[in-house]
Amino acid sequence: MSCYSKSLLLSALLALSTLVSGLGTSCSAPLGSGTAAPSDPYWLQTVKHQGTSAFNSDPSSYQVFRNVKDFGAKGDGITDDTTAINSAMSSGGRCGGGSCNSSTVTPAIVYFPAGTYLVSSAIDTYYYTQMIGDAKKPPTLLASSSFNGFAVIDADPYIPNGWGAQWFSNQNNFYRSIRNLIIDLRQIPASTSAIGLHWQVSQATSLINIVVEMSTASNNNHHGMFMENGSGGFMGDIIFNGGKYGIQVGNQQFTVRNLTVNNAATAVSGIWNWGSHTLPGFTFQGVTINNCQVGFDLATGGTTTSNQTVGSEAIIDAVITNTPIFVRSSVASNGQLAGSLVLNNIKLSNVPTAVGVAGGTTVLAGGTTTIASWGQGNVYSGTGGSKNFVQGNIVSANKPSVLLDSAGRIFGKAHPQYASYAASQFISIKSQGAKGDGHTDDTAAIQNVLDEYAGCKIIFFDAGTYYVTDTITIPAGAQIIGEAWSVIMAGGSAFSDQKNPRAVIQAGAANSQGVLEISDMVFTTAGPTPGAIMIEWNVHDPSGQQAAAGMWDSHIRLYSQCPSGSVNTACQATFLGIYLTSGSSAYLEGTWVWTADHDLDTPGSSDISIFTGRGILSESQGPVWLIGTSEHAALYQYSLVNAQNHYIGFAQTETPYYQPSPAAPAPYSTASSYNDPTFSSSINMAWGMYIQSSNNIIIFGAGFYSFFQNYSQTCLTTNTCQAQIFNIDSASNVIAYSVSTIATTYQLSVSQNGVIRSSDNADGFQETFTAWSK
Repeated sequence: MSCYSKSLLLSALLALSTLVSGLGTSCSAPLGSGTAAPSDPYWLQTVKHQGTSAFNSDPSSYQVFRNVKDFGAKGDGITDDTTAINSAMSSGGRCGGGSCNSSTVTPAIVYFPAGTYLVSSAIDTYYYTQMIGDAKKPPTLLASSSFNGFAVIDADPYIPNGWGAQWFSNQNNFYRSIRNLIIDLRQIPASTSAIGLHWQVSQATSLINIVVEMSTASNNNHHGMFMENGSGGFMGDIIFNGGKYGIQVGNQQFTVRNLTVNNAATAVSGIWNWGSHTLPGFTFQGVTINNCQVGFDLATGGTTTSNQTVGSEAIIDAVITNTPIFVRSSVASNGQLAGSLVLNNIKLSNVPTAVGVAGGTTVLAGGTTTIASWGQGNVYSGTGGSKNFVQGNIVSANKPSVLLDSAGRIFGKAHPQYASYAASQFISIKSQGAKGDGHTDDTAAIQNVLDEYAGCKIIFFDAGTYYVTDTITIPAGAQIIGEAWSVIMAGGSAFSDQKNPRAVIQAGAANSQGVLEISDMVFTTAGPTPGAIMIEWNVHDPSGQQAAAGMWDSHIRLYSQCPSGSVNTACQATFLGIYLTSGSSAYLEGTWVWTADHDLDTPGSSDISIFTGRGILSESQGPVWLIGTSEHAALYQYSLVNAQNHYIGFAQTETPYYQPSPAAPAPYSTASSYNDPTFSSSINMAWGMYIQSSNNIIIFGAGFYSFFQNYSQTCLTTNTCQAQIFNIDSASNVIAYSVSTIATTYQLSVSQNGVIRSSDNADGFQETFTAWSK
């Protein structure tokens, strides 16, 4: 591993030593910085593991945490550890192998202590798995010179002789995370095709602190990552050194933060954003490319469903050095939309061509310069619905300083892993009396731990399902981390009345300030709970500590065995997913608010009809960073009301499949106290995003999708599944870049009057506009 790569990883991890404010009763001074000695293993290795899977057929014996060395791996760089690692991955009747579509009852952490693990064939990953390496000394997976497999880590293996069949459905390949690993392909001959990561995944997935080392020989055939399909997803703090491709990707949508590619022939190869049921866009936030031949090489020009290429690419805050071509498209646009491109705050150093076309045509000259805001595609403003094809400078968003780091880039914060902390600085929720068995009421036990240890210890939710029947208040100052997505499940009469909604999780008291970190958790309900607000987020960053209040790789999952096609009051799951109150700030990265459309725990993943009222409501004055998705709520997926200073990465939504039967807002009612949108006979389906009286809102990539009318897809071919899906009122100040829609008549409306017609913006399976401003 290069010194450069080591220093990036170490600095990212050690930067997570944050001060907390707000103290539990067990201490008189805050936790402060970590006390682990440099020689100590990462705390996750030595902490007591008592996690369980509450609804596994044998929860008492099922093993959640698996140290690969306990399964025979040596990590000495000499012994072939492939069999041992795959045994750690698969033991216990887990979901994989091609015979299981999905499952939430066989979760696992496959843990790698520091070392070098020689592998001679693929590590095939099972459903609901976190692969985690020692965050202090990231271990290496070293592919042997005779490596024989599709990829070193394979998230969706192809079945031998299966005619293209794979273990999982690519658009339903949820709940995966890989962290703190170095993948080394350099023992494989440079001329041999080799892939570090086959990452064909969907929502609730992440790559964090990953380095892939590849050959730097001319014309080598090493690929850092290959992704041919899926519906993601987030990845961040990832480094690719060498190779033919740093990453070669095609997916429905993805957000990528802090990507570095050094010495590759092509840093990023975009093969498509829409394949077989995959969709339209990538947002790249924070990109560093050094000494490559091409930065982004994009397959473009496909504007029909039979000829699908890259729908939209949005790149913000990039530094490109000593690379002849920054962005190259496969075909020229010839004066019309042929794949949307947005470039914002791009710093070039010795890059002769900023944007070009394969074959040599220069669209935008480079050099050593900065591109402030440039686009290629159809641009709109105000209420004028006439498209304006632009291949040049476009409107530049006003970026409030509270959203930016010291270098003027959109601020980003790595997933907290507490690498410098000792195991003694954590407190286990189960050791303090919580059961996590999915049945026992753990409300009091959890609240007692938070009241006693917030700010004093990092609170470790051992794997399990914690049933609660009243509001859990998390004080400002608390730092919470789960194990393989520990679950808090709400139920009972406290959450039964949609006219008197009640928070399940209250993150900070009203108008409180302090550090509050939540990672690796899932929040759900045991319905009916039509009055549940899953997370009411009140806490605000302390002065001078950006993104001190945030949530990482944590999700809301709402589902039960409710057959599709009927309205059943027992299947009303929540009033609201996440509520960011006016006094709050929030950094939400990789957060999926999902009202399930199918059952993850039945053979065949049968369709279900779950009803939730609302997705994410923000009244926050900011700063707010949203990198995540919200799907299938009855009224809206995102609502911003009197909000300010928001950066939204790739926002992806889907309208409920059952609508308009019943029509929105049914089976819920509108609530004026929550500033709900109004509905009518012509506007009778959920909004993807609805913005009222809000300012300084930057949307950098979005996909608002409407696939069905009452489970029928005949409307897809005519773009009539939904009339309007994205609304901004005339009082708001919003800039939207790289917005794609599916099967809607209008892509954007102002005050519920349609403005941008989807028929003007065909872009493959989707329709895309490049920019809109007031």
